[in-house]
Amino acid sequence: MKLVFAGTPEVAVPALDALIASGRHEVAAVVTRPDAPAGRGRRLVASPVAERAEEAGIEVLKPARPRDEDFLARLREIAPDCCPVVAYGALLPKTTLDVPARGWVNLHFSLLPAWRGAAPVQHAIMAGDEVTGASTFLIEEGLDSGPVYGVLTEEVRPTDTSGDLLTRLAFAGAGLLVATMDGIEDGSLHAVPQPADGVTLAPKITVEDAQVQWSAPALRVDRVVRGCTPAPGAWTLFRGERLKLIQAAPVLDRADLAPGELSAAKNNVYVGTGSHAVELLWVQPQGKKPMRAADWARGVRIVHGELLGG
Repeated sequence: MKLVFAGTPEVAVPALDALIASGRHEVAAVVTRPDAPAGRGRRLVASPVAERAEEAGIEVLKPARPRDEDFLARLREIAPDCCPVVAYGALLPKTTLDVPARGWVNLHFSLLPAWRGAAPVQHAIMAGDEVTGASTFLIEEGLDSGPVYGVLTEEVRPTDTSGDLLTRLAFAGAGLLVATMDGIEDGSLHAVPQPADGVTLAPKITVEDAQVQWSAPALRVDRVVRGCTPAPGAWTLFRGERLKLIQAAPVLDRADLAPGELSAAKNNVYVGTGSHAVELLWVQPQGKKPMRAADWARGVRIVHGELLGG
C-alpha cells in the first residue's frame, strides 16, 4: 500500500523505521507536528519523526492543524491507501479521516479498551497493572474507541519506569503495526469492535498529578515515581523548593517513620509513607543536576524529624 505515516516524538520512530524497512509498502510522506522551541535558546527544532523522514528522503508535512486546506489538498494529491499513526499529537477531524481509502490506523500503547487517552503507559504503571500491551485500531472521531486490528501483551516489570516500558512497547509495537498494514493490504485482517466493558481513561499526567503524597502507601509512592519518570517527573517539596524524585524503592521491613519524615544514614535516605518507608535513590534538587540521594542528604544536612512535602 501507499502510506502516509503520522507521528511526532521519539517513541514513533521505531514504527516509521519498520515501515520503511518492510519492503512491502511505500511510505510516501510523513505528517508531524510543527517545529517547536527547545533548549535554553528556545530555537525551533524539528520533531524526531521529521528528522528521521528527512534522513530517509521522505516528504515531510507539518500542518499547524490537520484540518488546514493546504494540508488536505496535498494529502489528496498523494492519495494514500492507509495512514498509520503513532503518537501524532493532534486530533484528526472527519475531513482528514476520510482521505485514505482504508483509513487511519493508530498504534496505541495499551490493551484497548483499557487506558484510552494520551498517557496509557504512565497510568498502567501508576495503577499497578502487571500486564499491558499495544493495540492497532481504526481511528474514529471518538477517543481511541475504534475497532481493533491486533494486540500484543507486555509484562510490567517491578522496577519499570514509564520510559522503560514505553521503549519496549515502541519496538514491539512497530512489528505489530507492520503486520497490521500487511493484513489490511491482503484482506486477511479485519477490525473487531472494542468491548463495551473495561473502558478506562488515561488523560495526560499533569505536574500536579506528579506531586507525591506521602500519606499514601509505599507501593503507591513507588508507582507514582516510576509512572512519572521521565516525564513530567515526580516531585515533592523540601524547605520550600521542589525536589524531583527520579528513583525510589519501597522498604517493606521499616515502618517507624511518619508520612514524609526523613531519615538519613551514611549511604541511605529513607522517607516515611502511609505504610512502610521508601528509600530515595536518585533525586534532582531545583536548578541542579540529578544526584544520588545520599549525596544530596549530606549536602543539605537533614535535621532530625524534617519532613518532605511542605
